[in-house]
Amino acid sequence: EMCIRDRTKTVRLGLVGTDSQPVWDSVRARLKKEHINIKYVTFNDYVQPDVALKVGKIDMHSCLTRYYFDSYNKNQHAHLISIGNTVISPLGIYSKKYKHLKDLPDGATIAIPNEPTTLGRGLNLLRSAGLIKVKGNSGIKPSLNDITANPKNLKFKEVDPAETARALSSVDASIINGNYAVAANLQPKKDSLYLEPVNKKAKPYVNIIAVQAKDKNNPTYKKVVDAYQTEATKQAIQKTYKGSQVAAWPIFGRN
Repeated sequence: EMCIRDRTKTVRLGLVGTDSQPVWDSVRARLKKEHINIKYVTFNDYVQPDVALKVGKIDMHSCLTRYYFDSYNKNQHAHLISIGNTVISPLGIYSKKYKHLKDLPDGATIAIPNEPTTLGRGLNLLRSAGLIKVKGNSGIKPSLNDITANPKNLKFKEVDPAETARALSSVDASIINGNYAVAANLQPKKDSLYLEPVNKKAKPYVNIIAVQAKDKNNPTYKKVVDAYQTEATKQAIQKTYKGSQVAAWPIFGRN
């Protein structure tokens, strides 16, 4: 019989920071048994992973939302493709001064992330919470100018997304991304006044596993997605993030 010495395939996986490593560690351990070795390549911003994937420095990345990924892909003609949904990180409204949305006073100041996509997402969050109305055709990225009704006369203070949790002491409420909430020791499910509904409308904010388009049927990469989209990973996500990230594939489908 032929001796197969080393069938192990190495997959270079791009991640931003170390936040998602505990979950990937559980996936990685299971893939070892299938002779697939996941090698982490860590970036410190969200621009680099797409660039590295485009030029082939990594084989796949798992760190970007569908919306962000799609816009890069279109603008750069990058020929990258999503092959699997991973997690979604719900946006929340938090406050140190008030326990319920209805307690927000007239003229309350709300800190909102100044990055256009997240600002639009924040306004849609306030809309779904019933606090404001926005122009019907403003879609995924409404701006402050698209607010058509603001019965509580809310004032908006635009801040860097990373500063939204720190702003809590100087505003009435703040709109905070899941990862920044957890970094500030907030538990989204428990501490938010209102959490983004995770439904089909939230699909642009789902994080994905991406590869070069030519690799979309690569059997090794498909195995990585299959190993990720399992009950074991779902439990690792719950244990690691306590609600700041939610398994996306049971809600949005596998890809």
